[in-house]
Amino acid sequence: MELKTVAIELPEGANLILGHAHFIKTVEDLHEIFVGISGGVKFGIAFCEASGPCLIRVSGNDEALQASATENAKALAAGHTFIILLKDAFPINFLNAIKQCQEVCTIHCATANPVQVILAETEQGRGILGVVDGFSPNGVETPEDVKARKGFLRQIGYKL
Repeated sequence: MELKTVAIELPEGANLILGHAHFIKTVEDLHEIFVGISGGVKFGIAFCEASGPCLIRVSGNDEALQASATENAKALAAGHTFIILLKDAFPINFLNAIKQCQEVCTIHCATANPVQVILAETEQGRGILGVVDGFSPNGVETPEDVKARKGFLRQIGYKL
């Protein structure tokens, strides 16, 4: 077994959701979740099929995000992994619906941070062991940091 690290190439202004599922229809079900929740979200989905023809299945409503998701899926090359890149919305708006999708097994991360994916590669293929999402903490928040956090959440409409 060999351990590898793959950095996700995140387009400017995009968020990502990285997960694991188990069936070819996952890509269509995830597409339906996105358009059903938000008519304004731009997204691209790439799903690495792990059996049969073992193709990367692609869907979405934004060609650039679809292309970027596809390139990231090629770099990961891990069976039944999906990567969703989205703009004009936040992952939090979709996570519960994705978790309820009957094919979805795991969500590894949902973020706009730089992401490194830790893979194990065997003679059979690759699997995701985990992710490095963003950076390590620099300390504990101060009262000023609390105020800034609360202000930011209200600024973007997630708190009243």
